[in-house]
Amino acid sequence: MTTTPERPARRRLLLPGQWGPAFDDGGEVLVVEALDEFSRRPLHRAKAHLWLSALRHRVAELGDRAEHVRVDRLADALAGRGDLEVVDPPSRHLRAVVRAASPAVVVLPSRGFVTSEADFADWVAARPGRLLMEDFYEAVRRREGFLMEGPAPVGGRFSYDDENRHAPPRGAAGLGLPDPVWPVEDEIDAEVREQLDAWRDAGLVTFVGEDDRRRFAVTAEEAEAALEDFVETRLGDFGPFEDAMLSGDWTMAHSLLSVPMNLGVLDPRHVVERVLRAFEGGAPLTSVEGFVRQVVGWRDWVWHLYWHLGESYVDENDALGARVELPVWWRGLDSSGVEAACLSDALDVVSRHGWTHHIQRLMILGNWSLQRGYRPDQLTEWFTDVFVDGTDWVMPANIVGMSQHADGGVVATKPYAAGGRYIDKMSDHCGSCRFSPTVRVGDDACPFTAGYWAFLHRAEPALRDNARMRNPLRQMRGLDDLEAVVAQEAAREMP
Repeated sequence: MTTTPERPARRRLLLPGQWGPAFDDGGEVLVVEALDEFSRRPLHRAKAHLWLSALRHRVAELGDRAEHVRVDRLADALAGRGDLEVVDPPSRHLRAVVRAASPAVVVLPSRGFVTSEADFADWVAARPGRLLMEDFYEAVRRREGFLMEGPAPVGGRFSYDDENRHAPPRGAAGLGLPDPVWPVEDEIDAEVREQLDAWRDAGLVTFVGEDDRRRFAVTAEEAEAALEDFVETRLGDFGPFEDAMLSGDWTMAHSLLSVPMNLGVLDPRHVVERVLRAFEGGAPLTSVEGFVRQVVGWRDWVWHLYWHLGESYVDENDALGARVELPVWWRGLDSSGVEAACLSDALDVVSRHGWTHHIQRLMILGNWSLQRGYRPDQLTEWFTDVFVDGTDWVMPANIVGMSQHADGGVVATKPYAAGGRYIDKMSDHCGSCRFSPTVRVGDDACPFTAGYWAFLHRAEPALRDNARMRNPLRQMRGLDDLEAVVAQEAAREMP
């Protein structure tokens, strides 16, 4: 009798975004610490710290099971290695490096999302015509049974977005919630800080932003604590105030879980299941549904769009003719010359923490960039590099599609442009600002209000066939001071 020889055990290669237990099936592991992952472009200092800290904490957790290799380039550690397997990496760059370095590497299906790449491909194949996030989200809810009662959604609706747009409490400095439970830095964080200093001092890397204390989870244990803290102290307020902004409260009721999920130390399915248990325990449906939509709807959606829209999506989409180079002060997160309170605050928070919540990203930073015509390709790189949860896959659809409408409507049905009145309604910024949100011409003209009309004037040829933009364009054409507004904003150097 003959026996088939057993296949030699393969060593699991772990890559950025794969630092949690979901990417480890037991056995020996290879962890590559590659300098080029930190040196391709200027990074926020806090982001570099988080991602390197996650790697080294994982090495410490794995102990003798881990082979920890430090190289200049990832490819240097993989060349000729025929003993490796890897969960398919979460970026084109990493997938290309892995496949080019060693064809013998066994590639397993990707993980870290609720909908698999195969399931998304099947969903796309079954849907002729335009792909909508709302339809995808509904399909996920039905498939998984999240917030469903048989064939019907709990409460009778799939989305409660319209009820989750409360303005912040007037006169309040914050929502009055306890501070999030911040992780405790340890000796690994101290070593990471020394390593980053050494790379910087040697001229090998460039950082922007401040060296904040570590505020985000980088291990599975820390991520679980952060999840519990969110569910217990902020989930109830998340829904009503998810779009609100207060200058004295940079976290508001947000979960801060995008970082550990994108690091791979917190599984999104587990997150949703925990929030659904909170709903069974009395958490409000509007908050629970809104959070579930962010995780299994939007987060999974932009992941799959990253692959579906193709490698040229960022570089070849510029539907609104946005060709302005990012200013030096913007690239460097320098808010010192910015007088518009909302923009100054957003840039300052990003500089200090490498994070803002989604409305500051979309309606302050993104809105300003849209109005000024910043290049969408440069803006995508900037958001990827200065936000601690920025990844190659998360930003293209968010910036090119949602924020800048540079794809002409593939991701979003209209540009997310707004004037100062929206910012005044949803924040406390305008009360302390030298500009007036109701004024569009003159020394106290709000750069967002005036910028909104100047943007519509510039983008009208590309937007005139968009049904959702007909009323705004009609209003723009009726302004008796439009010429003055356009000239004023063309000459404005700083907001």
